[in-house]
Amino acid sequence: MNKINYQIQLDKVINSLGDTVPTLLLHSCCAPCSSYVIEYLSQYFSITVFYYNPNISPEEEYRFRSSEQKRLIAEMPVKHLVKYIDEEYDSRQFFDAVKGWENEPEGGKRCERCFELRLGRTVQLAKELNFDYVTTTLTISPLKDAQLLNEIGKRLAEENGVKWLGSDFKKKGGYKRSTELSKEYGLYRQNYCGCVFSKRERNA
Repeated sequence: MNKINYQIQLDKVINSLGDTVPTLLLHSCCAPCSSYVIEYLSQYFSITVFYYNPNISPEEEYRFRSSEQKRLIAEMPVKHLVKYIDEEYDSRQFFDAVKGWENEPEGGKRCERCFELRLGRTVQLAKELNFDYVTTTLTISPLKDAQLLNEIGKRLAEENGVKWLGSDFKKKGGYKRSTELSKEYGLYRQNYCGCVFSKRERNA
């Protein structure tokens, strides 16, 4: 099956907006990954960053990454105001979602189930709060499969009657720009994805 160029799709959506400023619920995995995405999309959308990552362990790591996300939003100049919401930390949601897949390698079925969990809740919230669009920062990572993420997000969005904003934020130098912004704002850049399994694999 041919790969879809999600950057071209995103360009088409942006070009169709005209003077309207739609609302966008943006799932964020961390401040560094969100930096370029916020800089880019806040020109066209009214963004609410949703920090939902029950995969992150330990809780202290989660709290620190969350605080870095809020700090970035407070410090970064944007055309349209960016808001922040999160949910109470509950790692059991993640462990329940990946039960039986604990020994899968990074990037395998365990990660796919983790994406389903995080994007599923994000899409639900977008529906509950009547957002015009929903998407995730996860596609900026060179280590994440943008095709898979968009397939999951689009399917979940369609099931819930909301619009999925397709993306591949590593395009147009997005990942490089995120590293520049991370240095500019002194953001904490973790050396593992977030879960205990990715940390174990990194340490090994």
